[in-house]
Parts: sequence; C-alpha cells; structure tokens
Amino acid sequence: GVNEALCDVIASLQWRAPTAIQVEAIPLALSGRDVIGLAETGSGKTAAFALPIIQALLDGEAHPNFALVLTPTRELAIQIQEQFQALGKPLGVRTICLVGGLHKTDQAIVLSKRQHHVIIATPGRLADHLADTKGFDLRRLRFLVLDEADRILNMDFEDSLTKILKELPRDRRTFLFSATMTKKVAKLQRASLRDPVKVEVSGKYSTVDKLSQYYLFIPAKLKDHYLAYLLHQLSGSTIVFTHTRLQASRVALLLRALGFSAVPLHGQMAQNKRIAALNKFRARDRGILVATDVASRGLDIPHVDNVLNFDLSSNVKDYVHRVGRTARAGRPGKSVTFVTQYDVMLYMEVERAIGKKLPLYEVNRDEVVRLGDQVGVRIH
Repeated sequence: GVNEALCDVIASLQWRAPTAIQVEAIPLALSGRDVIGLAETGSGKTAAFALPIIQALLDGEAHPNFALVLTPTRELAIQIQEQFQALGKPLGVRTICLVGGLHKTDQAIVLSKRQHHVIIATPGRLADHLADTKGFDLRRLRFLVLDEADRILNMDFEDSLTKILKELPRDRRTFLFSATMTKKVAKLQRASLRDPVKVEVSGKYSTVDKLSQYYLFIPAKLKDHYLAYLLHQLSGSTIVFTHTRLQASRVALLLRALGFSAVPLHGQMAQNKRIAALNKFRARDRGILVATDVASRGLDIPHVDNVLNFDLSSNVKDYVHRVGRTARAGRPGKSVTFVTQYDVMLYMEVERAIGKKLPLYEVNRDEVVRLGDQVGVRIH
C-alpha cells in the first residue's frame, strides 16, 4: 500500500525488505486504524509510523502541525527527525525538533513561521511551547505518535502529557509504540486511542539471535582493571554503560588517561555537547562511548560492535535495551555484563527474564593483574 514516490525514496535508501513491525503496522496505519505497536528495540519502529504519516501528507492537504511525535529523550527526538528528513525531504516534508537544552526563543521563532508539517518533541518542551509561545497550537493536528510510551511514563512526563492531550483535537489518528505493555501504557491507550489494533512482534524480554551475551563475575574494587583489560581485548566500537552521570564522566576520564579514545554521554551535559559526543562516536572519531541509560533506547548506530555493562542496569528492561545497541541490522554483536558481589540477585533476575543462562566470559587473570598496576596509577 505504500505509494510509488515513497517506494522510490525507500529504494534510494537501500532498504530492501520491511522489518516485522513494519509488515504488521504499516498496512493497518494506511487503512486508517489507530495502532498499538509492541516491538523490541532496533525493530524499525520509526519507519512504521513515519511512512504512513508522510503518505497521508502526500495524499491530502499538507498544512502546518500535521503530525506530532512525542518521545522521551532529546537524542531519540533528533534521530527520529533525521529519519523523517531522509524519507520526507525529497518529497517536500518539513520537520521541526523541539527539545530542551536548546534555546527556546529560537524554537518559538521557527514555530511562528508555521512552515513545518511534522513536530518531533519531548513532552516537557512541547508543553512549555503550548503554554508560552504565542500563536502556536495543535488544533489542526491529524496524527499523534507516542514513541517509547513506557519510558515517557516512567520519566515523570505524565503532567506534561496530560496538558498536551487536552490541547489536541479528538478527530485525529494515534499510533502508540512501546517495548512493553505496562499498566500505565494501558491507561494511556484508553485515554488517547480509538478502537486500536494491537500488533506485537516479540516476546516481553527478547534479544536478537546474533547477539553473543556473556557475564563476568569480579570483585567490585577491580571493575576498572577488568574494563581496561576487556577494551584491550575487544575490537571495534564499544558502548560502556554506567548507572550514574558521575560514573560515566569518571570512567571516560580514566579511559582517556589510559590512552583510549572515549567520550561521555549523560543527561547533565549541555545539549550541544551531547550531540557532539554522539556525532563523534557515529563518525568513529571516538571508539568508546561511556553512557548512562540516556543512550540505552532508540539510538540507531549500526557499527556498535560491543556493549559492556560496567554497572548492571537496575531493571531487566534496561538490560535488554542496552544490549540491543549492538547486533543491529543483521550484524553480529557482543555484550559483557560485569557482576560483582553486590549484583548477584539482580543478575539472576536478568537471566530469569531473558530465559537463558549466559556463559562466563573467559579472561586471562594474570594479564588483568598486570594491567591493574597501570590503572591504579591513573586512578590515584
């Protein structure tokens, strides 16, 4: 059902076959239904809603504020805008990205020109513009997309979301995409969708087959030593996940001191620095990205070869999304999770949820000890 003009754009992007969520969701969306899409990370969800929206723009009256995509993080919003531009720019589709960390007045000036068809936004910044930006409203909106809905609701955006939904016309189409169907997401579904079709293409906590997952049981005080050892052993680009912003900054500084090309990414960084960090990693200018869970969802960087869980994620969903940053688009990938004496119960929960026991990653303990002297000097 995708029209010829869009098919030509898809062919130019060398997309040869649709993903499972695209096969299920796109025909339903094109037929006029509201859609709930449940799919694992890296499943191609963005195109599943972008293509029907762009086709509707081409088929009907292309007016400002035609579609709104709400998403939880700035990085994901920017990435969604990039995908809309890749698919829609050759066809004249114009987009705007409204996120925090960038100058709100500049965004308001662009909004006042009313030249954009698709708004991609984080809920907090959009709610601010609806309250403060003169002449900006969403009364003619035709499409609403709630992307990563479970995470939007887990990040305390409920108040902003309530304000936004009150401003939207009832006569609209709504697509809700989420990794899992939580009670909060079900409540949001009842509030914002009309007779939706539910599409589910994966199990609750599934990971892709080409991902090789391992664990490493180590003393907490030697985590830095083992990290340095693994980064010497592994080839290719690597994301190192930490639990806190402070830890991400500390580990990135340590790795630089040890001669690795590492860059941090966390929520306390200024937006321009976050974008710069991602761009350096995407362009392979930096081989290691040290990040909090701000990078665990949605970021599509196909060349990530390894994921190291330096700090074990606080829940199973985050674990699945973290390791989903590698083994994307049919490529192989490897993940290694550090398990200390304090993480055993949490790690057992992960194994229970994903339904498999992970193999132990083999290391040369003598080599770790040798590297430990070098790491110890850098730490102190």
